Amino acid sequence: MTHGPARVSALDSPIWGRSFADDEMREIFGADRYVAACIEVELALARAQARLGIIPKEAAEGISAAAATLELDRDRLARETEIVGYPILPIVEQLAPAAGDAGRYLHWGATTQDIMDSATVLQLREGLTLIASRVEAVRAALTTLARDHRDTPMAGRTHMQHALPITFGYKAATWLSGFDRHAERLEQLAPRVLMVQFSGASGTLASLSGRGLEVQAGLAGELGLGVPPITWHAIRDGVAEAVQLLALIAGSLAKIAADVSMMMTTELGEVAEPFVRHRGASSTMPQKANPISCELILAGARLMRNHASAMLDAMIHDHERATGPWHLEWSAVPEGFAIASGMLAQAEFMLSGLRVFPENMGRNLDHSRGLIVAEAVMMALAPLTGRKEAHDIVYAGCRRAVDEGTTLNDALKDDPQVTLDPDALQRLTDPRNYLGEAPDMVDRLLAGR
Repeated sequence: MTHGPARVSALDSPIWGRSFADDEMREIFGADRYVAACIEVELALARAQARLGIIPKEAAEGISAAAATLELDRDRLARETEIVGYPILPIVEQLAPAAGDAGRYLHWGATTQDIMDSATVLQLREGLTLIASRVEAVRAALTTLARDHRDTPMAGRTHMQHALPITFGYKAATWLSGFDRHAERLEQLAPRVLMVQFSGASGTLASLSGRGLEVQAGLAGELGLGVPPITWHAIRDGVAEAVQLLALIAGSLAKIAADVSMMMTTELGEVAEPFVRHRGASSTMPQKANPISCELILAGARLMRNHASAMLDAMIHDHERATGPWHLEWSAVPEGFAIASGMLAQAEFMLSGLRVFPENMGRNLDHSRGLIVAEAVMMALAPLTGRKEAHDIVYAGCRRAVDEGTTLNDALKDDPQVTLDPDALQRLTDPRNYLGEAPDMVDRLLAGR
């Protein structure tokens, strides 16, 4: 039997949970870690104020000593949080008595949101560090695929149909380019988000008699966070930006998952997720190996979009303390980070062990019997006939090839309007000779890695 409320979220489900969220991010944004972060902020505040002479040094030491040995009554904390609406007063009411006389100086000049926001920023710092490491792992896997398959020809597809030849390395490199930018975004995001939040009841630090900004800076120093230029507790763009970036990362992952899952179809068979016994198996069809990581990534991206949307709503705070929008963050931030990190973990597993089948890529490339490189013939013929005329000639040849079930070369070689040398026409209708600058583009992206 389980104790406490039944778990209804997929993220916390004993069945689905580890498919959607990785254990490391779950630990960072778990309730125990959040309570610990709140206490960490309270202790840092006491140390900063003691150093500034605002509270006695002995008080800060007493508060820290009490926190080191305190066993919080979690049931009481839950009950009182339901009543108060926030966990800080219930935490203070357990920690202060444990600190004896020193407890009188706990939470000095602070308000609930100061502690909660700063605790959230501590979680964000850890969470973004983990996200960054997972992005690096995905980049490494994509770099390997791009390098190894720089020259592996395959069909490029637009509107779900053959377009022009590409290489699989080029495809992987285009995926990689987005994650290169995500890595930059993560670096640029940090100074805008990782700022202390300490501003008092209305954001003016009035309770600290002209020393509020000193305390704010001291608290920031204790926690290793930045000092904001002005109060931000009702201005939530920083927290919202963090979740929006996760949504961008999720979108890039979903793009890869969509491509891979389609390339895994029986008819194409160009790639496959790593083999693990029974992974993706069907209860009734023994031949099945479903794209499980892709499916979880695609589902995660849609869930992530909902959290990103919620964070835009969470920015609409009324006046100097919100009536409800802040509460949206309590779901969107931890769940968003858990989902994004879980998606990245699935992608790392999938991409680092992706099975690539160049022979099937080649078979599919030849499926249209040369029609995929009709543009190559048109561009070679255009200097002789004019571009529009060349298009019309090759278009008619394509229709003949389709109707007669023949190759593009055979459909064009006896056309008197096609004045190209037969050997040249043969070369032009071989898709492997029309890769453009795809391999060079891969080299350019990978340069310096």
